[in-house]
Amino acid sequence: MVSESADDKAKRLLTGQEKPALPRRFYAAASVAERPNGLQILLDGRPVKTPLKAPLAVPGRALADAIAAEWMVQGEHIDPHSMPCTRLANTAIDRVAGRTADIVAEICEFAASDLVCYRADSPEGLVTRQSETWDPLLGWMAKTLGARFVAVTGLVHEPQPEPTMVAVRDYLTACDDLALTAVHNLTTLTGSCVLAVTLREGVISADAGWAAAHIDEDWQIEHWGMDEEASRRRAHYRREYDATLAFMALAAGE
Repeated sequence: MVSESADDKAKRLLTGQEKPALPRRFYAAASVAERPNGLQILLDGRPVKTPLKAPLAVPGRALADAIAAEWMVQGEHIDPHSMPCTRLANTAIDRVAGRTADIVAEICEFAASDLVCYRADSPEGLVTRQSETWDPLLGWMAKTLGARFVAVTGLVHEPQPEPTMVAVRDYLTACDDLALTAVHNLTTLTGSCVLAVTLREGVISADAGWAAAHIDEDWQIEHWGMDEEASRRRAHYRREYDATLAFMALAAGE
């Protein structure tokens, strides 16, 4: 018998064909307590730990309360997929804290070949849709951050000016761990640092940002339709996108 590849297993998990075994709920109540390292999440008075055994603590009350609420609404089993604020806070603590330069570099790799900078040469309707949606965002980046991106037609890589990349790095470096985690997640979900930054700054709404990230895909769907698997995959990513935006707003105290 041929063993299943990791990619095939991940595909089944993503499409809901198989769900991993979930741990049983072992606590009655979740709460928040002030500690020297921030607002600590407690389960029956005992501190929650991240996967790497650090205290699960965040600086803001809104986010702390949201994390505690995720733990409280769990049923007989604990489902991490239903706890996006917890997952993203864990990521910020375990994977981002102390690694700002590495995370910034990863986001800058996307910025160097940003989705919104590569334009179709036809058909006219798609060209117009890209220009009308993406050009104002590039204009905002240039005016507000001094990051003047170069847009090109086609898929051949065009290096961005060094002052543009410096401006992007400066902006990202100024983000705290929670914000940087959210921006990183949004960048990978949309393929665009520009979209992630403008979403964070409120330049573009959640729905408009999602549409901006899927102009090419939506054009194909309008003309050729979407298959069932692609629809499930897109719905999964939209849930993660919305959860990341909610996490970002809570982390900012909004």
